[in-house]
Amino acid sequence: MAEDSSIHQQIASLVQEERDLRRRLGAAEISREEEHERLQDIEVRLDQCWDLLRQRDARREYREDPDDAEVRPERVVENYEG
Repeated sequence: MAEDSSIHQQIASLVQEERDLRRRLGAAEISREEEHERLQDIEVRLDQCWDLLRQRDARREYREDPDDAEVRPERVVENYEG
């Protein structure tokens, strides 16, 4: 399972990709549709990363193994009402 630091690195990489998409849109290198499609994927992946970090924190708090946390599917993280 991923360490917290690698999850944070993935988040940073996704945020950088998001910024690059916005820059490319502004420079007319990609269409609004291309940007929108890719941004949707990035948002889901970011939500999954943040959810995984929260799971790992909760497992530590309850003296469970944080490495047992797993990336949850899009349908779970995008429809969470907790």
